[in-house]
Amino acid sequence: MTGTTRSSEGLDARRRKLLFRSWHRGMREMDLILGSFADARIDALTEAELDQYEMLLDTPDTVLLPWITGEQPVPDTRQKEILKKIVAFRLAMTF
Repeated sequence: MTGTTRSSEGLDARRRKLLFRSWHRGMREMDLILGSFADARIDALTEAELDQYEMLLDTPDTVLLPWITGEQPVPDTRQKEILKKIVAFRLAMTF
């Protein structure tokens, strides 16, 4: 997979921006995880989940990747539903 497989057509401006940010993280592993998640789920996220996702995208890759892969525990303050969905999505990914 080399990039988004989803068109931003039909998405509101906020979701288009989040889709773009998901695929342009700076660390290829994070591009693949978050970009694939956004391709598959961005249109179904609630407003509350979008708020959580926006905040999550502000987290540096070097902090976020170990949380998503389970290499480091997620701090209690960051235990959000959206992160649980991303982790479950990553576990179901096949390359």
